[in-house]
Amino acid sequence: MKNILLLNGGKVFAHSHGRLNDTLHDVAVRVLTEAGFATRETKIDAGYDIEQEVRNFLWADLVIYQMPGWWMGAPWIVKKYMDEVFTAGHGTLYANDGRSRACPERKYGSGGLLGGKRYMLSLTWNAPDDAFTDPVQFLEGRGIDAVYFPFHKANQFLALSALPTFLATDVMKAPDVDGTIDRYRKHLSETLNFARSLKQ
Repeated sequence: MKNILLLNGGKVFAHSHGRLNDTLHDVAVRVLTEAGFATRETKIDAGYDIEQEVRNFLWADLVIYQMPGWWMGAPWIVKKYMDEVFTAGHGTLYANDGRSRACPERKYGSGGLLGGKRYMLSLTWNAPDDAFTDPVQFLEGRGIDAVYFPFHKANQFLALSALPTFLATDVMKAPDVDGTIDRYRKHLSETLNFARSLKQ
């Protein structure tokens, strides 16, 4: 694994200024560059060329999504990006939905063409940790990856495999930017070491 595409889904909107997502995106760029990885960056809200983004996915060994949690999921700009880029990738990012009349054993969702490549979510939420882990709280203890189940499945439709999610919580009511940066640096290091071990 040597090529990493970093997608920044932060956006200035209402009371959100996108600063923490910009900061974490920049941290990842520095950490990865210093570690010798080749990186490409797209700040989604600044605009993008759809065909170039398809080429970026083909180039990348790992895609990192940096984004805030808005209304229990990804911001609309990130969903729009995926709708446009993934659809334009028909024939290169995925062949079809995986099914075949000639081979009925092939199942829906098995037509991705990016096998061996990985993706990772880095997420910022105002919700506290226990909102994700406590069964009697709002998110019913389902965990962050269950909240993002459709997002994960969209990437897995391309045959991308998930690396562990990074989650920063309570980012508005109880912000700890320095602590969050330290945890993210550690997460990146541990996750990349884990990904390397899978290649051996």
